[in-house]
Amino acid sequence: MSIILFALGVWACQSLPTLPPVAWLAAATCLLGAAGAAASLRGRGDGPRRWRPALALMALASGFVWAAWRAEWRLAEELPMQWERRDIVVTGVVADLPQVLTGGVRFVLRVDDAQAPVPRHILLSWYQPRGGGALPPPLRPGERWRLTVRLKRPHGLANPDGFDYEAWLLERGLRATGYVRPAADNRRLAALVPEPMLLLHRLRDDIRLRFATRLADAPYAGILIALAVGDQRAISRAQWEVFRRTGVAHLVSISGLHVSLVALMAGGLAGWAWRRVPALALRLPARKAAALAGFACAAGYALLAGLGIPAQRALIMLGVVVFALLRGREVRGSRVMALALLGVLVADPWAVLAPGFWLSFAAVAIILYVLSGRLAPAAGWRAAARMQLAITVATIPALLVLFNAFSLIAPLANALAIPLVSFVLTPLTLLAIVVPLTPLLQLTHWLSGLMMRWLEWLAELPLAMWQQAVPSAALAVAGMAGVAWLLLPRGTPARGAGVLAVLPMLLWSPPRPAPGEFVATVLDVGQGLAVHVQTATRDLVYDTGPAYGPDSDAGARVLLPYLAAAGVQRLDRLVISHDDQDHSGGTTSLLDGIDVTEVVSGLAPGHPLLAHRGVAVRPCAAGTRWQWDGVDFEILHPAADDPPYPHDNDTSCVLRVAAPGGALLLAGDIGADVERRLVARHGAAHLASSVVVVPHHGSRSSSTPALVQAVGAETAVFAVGHLNSFRHPHPAVWSRWAAAGARNWRTDSQGAIRVAVRGGGRDVSAERIRRARYWHGR
Repeated sequence: MSIILFALGVWACQSLPTLPPVAWLAAATCLLGAAGAAASLRGRGDGPRRWRPALALMALASGFVWAAWRAEWRLAEELPMQWERRDIVVTGVVADLPQVLTGGVRFVLRVDDAQAPVPRHILLSWYQPRGGGALPPPLRPGERWRLTVRLKRPHGLANPDGFDYEAWLLERGLRATGYVRPAADNRRLAALVPEPMLLLHRLRDDIRLRFATRLADAPYAGILIALAVGDQRAISRAQWEVFRRTGVAHLVSISGLHVSLVALMAGGLAGWAWRRVPALALRLPARKAAALAGFACAAGYALLAGLGIPAQRALIMLGVVVFALLRGREVRGSRVMALALLGVLVADPWAVLAPGFWLSFAAVAIILYVLSGRLAPAAGWRAAARMQLAITVATIPALLVLFNAFSLIAPLANALAIPLVSFVLTPLTLLAIVVPLTPLLQLTHWLSGLMMRWLEWLAELPLAMWQQAVPSAALAVAGMAGVAWLLLPRGTPARGAGVLAVLPMLLWSPPRPAPGEFVATVLDVGQGLAVHVQTATRDLVYDTGPAYGPDSDAGARVLLPYLAAAGVQRLDRLVISHDDQDHSGGTTSLLDGIDVTEVVSGLAPGHPLLAHRGVAVRPCAAGTRWQWDGVDFEILHPAADDPPYPHDNDTSCVLRVAAPGGALLLAGDIGADVERRLVARHGAAHLASSVVVVPHHGSRSSSTPALVQAVGAETAVFAVGHLNSFRHPHPAVWSRWAAAGARNWRTDSQGAIRVAVRGGGRDVSAERIRRARYWHGR
């Protein structure tokens, strides 16, 4: 119980918007030390029961204080703001496996020397120069380089139920990100720095290169690389989607299953050999020798896989069991899990932020729960099938909270995938590391192909996935209680009643605006624009954000996860304002990922983005009106009689959304000339809006005084990217809206901005305020 309370203390600290003062932490540490000394003198086991609440409070406070101290130490290493976006010459070592990108490479650099106060570990990208030029040189772990870089403090996008990139960087100790600048003095200083961990990463890279070279363009080579060295980045997005829909993603990441399997195989082989040498068996029992050998091999495999968090957890659990065997003690499974929990959180208090942390410990807890209290446990394939079904059912609440989806066909997919990956693919992959024979790799790849064809067929089934909005905390807790009741031993009275506690969670949908009201969310997509407008029964998206590169865009990274978490399964209308990458870059991914009834487009006829699977498309034209649920929508620009515009920004589709409680103006990237036309054509009475998404991200070429006065907004939202190269918003434009009486909001520093227009007025909130965490902006 004390370890669980310690974990709750750690979790409580990671939920804080700000850390306690250092003086407070120091005082709390002294008090805990004094209380611990007093408890040890009295004897914890023999003390009176009245001390138990105090000890429980100590455990809770210890977890909180430990996590807070670790956070202070890590946050103390930071890049000063004055050194952001400045050229800095650094010398350092490539400290991990580089990630190959389209036209570039991303890698972690351990900084040994710099001309500025730079954090010890930084995440860098090195791209081919714009307009062509030489590709970056191939990088290897352990190489020492001198590079000219531009850095920024950790920053990520902040959207409802979105991925917290800043937390991910903090957990990995990456306290600055940036890119390599083209410079004549960028050069390699040493081919290999002979340090133990760097040599290990070089070995991992050698294995990765050998697998990739010998399998050439084989479609499933990334799976074998992931099983061998833990590098999952070679697996394509389409393959990850298959794994997600079939519920087998845990099999292609180095998890506790793989580490335990290696320990079991190595331990079994070592024990068999040990028993055949009597002299060895007399010195050390074969059981203990097998345990030591299994742990050593599992540790080696975990190191080879990069010692990720799941592998760390499995290794700690295994270490507890091995230690107990060497001491001649039997350890309960619950105690092993608790000690592993303590070990993981002491080493990494940010692990509670990772979905894998909760899912891996939940899976072990479910196994212990299902195995306990049974008079006649099942054996063989029946036990395996029952266990897989139990894990599938019991993790439904967690999967809905973490990913707002779960696979309905996971038991069927895992029935083949688990034994094939565990007992065939993983052993063959490890054998291919030691025995570098190309036919062995090709055989393993062929077997992977058989598995993938089965999984791809399952993933195409119409009911493969259950997807819904993220349930509320109360419904999730009720669902967990329900599945716990369902998994009680056979014969438990009313065991099936657990379904009644699960159903509300599965049938829940988030509240929507009432008729005559709407909610608009200006998403944080970086330097670009994407807005979701929701009425009582309809959903509209205005613009789809930028393309971040050849392999990623705002449609896939932001819009689709956000809409799924909000329970939106179909868009009634998609408005694409104009043909700029920061407004239309995510369109293809969005159309591929969700059903869209109609597209209203400011793009030229015949544009490639419009040729998409029969979706109805009509041009954006002034005068187009429609009404949804008592909310009026009207397109104000462009008009049919407008002259040709020299820049496509001026063809932006301008949309006004009006309800009794207020109006919203979405103006794309229009400039001063179009703003004057709008004021002349419609007048202040028709342009007046309580909320405006400021034209052209606050560029000085937009937001003329005439438009600002005509709109008369109370809320002005600037959709801008962090440290964007355009320096948007311009200070004069920011001041102009503020002087006109608007409260200014900006997505780069406040995250997604949510505006609820109701009959009684407007509520405006920002994601970084609503879900503030102490590491944001640090």
